[in-house]
Amino acid sequence: MDPLISLIVPVWKDDELAVNLINSLPVVPELAEWIVVAVNPAPSLRDLDRRGAIQLISCNEPSRGKQMNAGANAARGTLLCFHHCDTELSPEHLSALQRVASDRTIAGGAFHRRFRAQHTMWREPLVRWLSELGGPLFGDQSIFVTASVFRKLGGFANIPLMEDLEFSRRLRRIGRVTILDPPLWSPPRRLGRLGTWWRTCRNATMIGLFYLGVDPRTLHSWYYRQLKTHPNNSQPTENDTCA
Repeated sequence: MDPLISLIVPVWKDDELAVNLINSLPVVPELAEWIVVAVNPAPSLRDLDRRGAIQLISCNEPSRGKQMNAGANAARGTLLCFHHCDTELSPEHLSALQRVASDRTIAGGAFHRRFRAQHTMWREPLVRWLSELGGPLFGDQSIFVTASVFRKLGGFANIPLMEDLEFSRRLRRIGRVTILDPPLWSPPRRLGRLGTWWRTCRNATMIGLFYLGVDPRTLHSWYYRQLKTHPNNSQPTENDTCA
């Protein structure tokens, strides 16, 4: 029997986070399957694959959109959920996805986001309102879509940045989108020397430029230029081979 939900996790340099995520949420085959699409996967991921806990797809180069497309091509679920390995996922989130998979009127959606305590007074209500109003859906919201709609949309675009926003814009145009609770928590990433406010302004600027029509490849170059001085923040490439 095919699973109801396919949990698709793109991985690059965070293999142990993926291992911890999967070990923290065992799934029954009738309900869900884990599909991990990893760049040069670590032995710990290969071990999970050998034990049948995941289906592992290996890639040579990082490209999140292509990795997620490769996972979707191998998926057997009715509902595809694209999940970041550093984002929490609990049985309650899985139950919410199960309810969505049973509702044929829903094309897809994402989860609300949960923020640190000091931001809940303003940021969380604002982001919830924007999501409900029809704003962009971000990758760390665990975007989900029915397999049939995903095929109709042709998957994620072959762009090096903003693939989540580009996909969610097309998703909202094709059918009903729902935003789910409980909200998801993702730890702040790649702050480096940048503070929260500066990072928020930078990201908002990038998003605005994307919606104004600036090429994602240009945005990719701008976005990662400031990270080149940080050895742990290598720049991803567009070329990708998954098998």
